[in-house]
Amino acid sequence: MAGFMDWEFAEVMLQGYPGGGYCEDVPADDTPTPDAPAAPEEAAPRVLRITYVAGVTPGKWIRRWEERMPHIPLQAFMVEDAAQLGPLQDGSADMGFVRLPIEREGLSVIPLYEEQPVVVAPKGHEISVFEEVPFADLAEESFLDVAALGGPEAALQVVASGAGLVVLPMAVARHFNVKDTVARRLTGAEGTDIALAWPTEATDEVLEEFIGIVRGRTAQSSRQPSAQPAKVKKEPKPDRRGTGAKKAPKVAQRYAPNPDKGRGKGSRKKGKR
Repeated sequence: MAGFMDWEFAEVMLQGYPGGGYCEDVPADDTPTPDAPAAPEEAAPRVLRITYVAGVTPGKWIRRWEERMPHIPLQAFMVEDAAQLGPLQDGSADMGFVRLPIEREGLSVIPLYEEQPVVVAPKGHEISVFEEVPFADLAEESFLDVAALGGPEAALQVVASGAGLVVLPMAVARHFNVKDTVARRLTGAEGTDIALAWPTEATDEVLEEFIGIVRGRTAQSSRQPSAQPAKVKKEPKPDRRGTGAKKAPKVAQRYAPNPDKGRGKGSRKKGKR
């Protein structure tokens, strides 16, 4: 009797399951349930990366960029003159403020401005009594090779020791500002140029926008990509005929017949009418 009641209870519990199966939703084996398809990875947000050499102050251009293009972050970092093309070649930077001359193959280059050269001497040198010095007057001085000494900062340290003089762009000498040295404007010497460079194949609207900012274009300039109006599809013109009562069609106005029509000249009788 107890066994019969157990079977009857089982049948009641199985009611409502399709086909009378038990735990039909549970797989019979241990096969794992396939995972849901992974959501597609979103593209990384665009970031504009620029480099600059010592002596270049890109702050004003960065501020303008942040005002006009706040949705695209800008990252800037300084590089040595000897390695200024490296980030552009390996793709770690999009654009760079470089000091000319450079190897231009594969690059687009826009010269920006010329740097003023200065001569740097140890403190107490006779050039300190002048505001500017002609390069021809320094013919007997000993000049140091900046590149061979490891760059401007290391070369200025050697100058401070009294070993010789160096010629540098004024902005570079001010940037490092090594103690116990004096710098004076140098005339009659060839200056250096600062340019904006980037890989030619990488040119797009983002780079064009930054180029425009560097070249002084306003936000409303027609040459700025961000100033171009978005093309909006024109909507069809609304039906102006409306649904009101239609006006009655115009009827041609009939005029009284011309009494003179068909009569010859002078046929009208004179006298009172």
